[in-house]
Amino acid sequence: MQKIPPPASPDAYADELTGWQGEYVRALRACVLATAPLQEVVKWGHLVYLAGGPVLLLRAEEQRVLFGFWRGQRLRDIEPRLRPGGKYQMATLELNQDTPLARDVVERLVRAAVELNRTLGDPTAIA
Repeated sequence: MQKIPPPASPDAYADELTGWQGEYVRALRACVLATAPLQEVVKWGHLVYLAGGPVLLLRAEEQRVLFGFWRGQRLRDIEPRLRPGGKYQMATLELNQDTPLARDVVERLVRAAVELNRTLGDPTAIA
């Protein structure tokens, strides 16, 4: 299997996506960036947003888009559909073409996730 190089930039990542995944990622990306001062990078082959460490990710896949949060398990009161999994109290929302997600919920999640990093520090620095 040939390894595909990661996109050169966040813009390239978003621009390469087509169909509903592209529309969903571009809309989420715009909302995330408008909500909080975050550094946006391509890491692990998808979009990762940083503020004193990783805060959230956007990953487009063939059948879904993942909207995940480090410390996301602490955000389930805002969005109960966040599924816990992985290290660092990760939780991910699996989005399909018809999954509703209100802008105000995205904004609340992003603000709360940034605040967790501000008060608790880099989630990956925890032993």
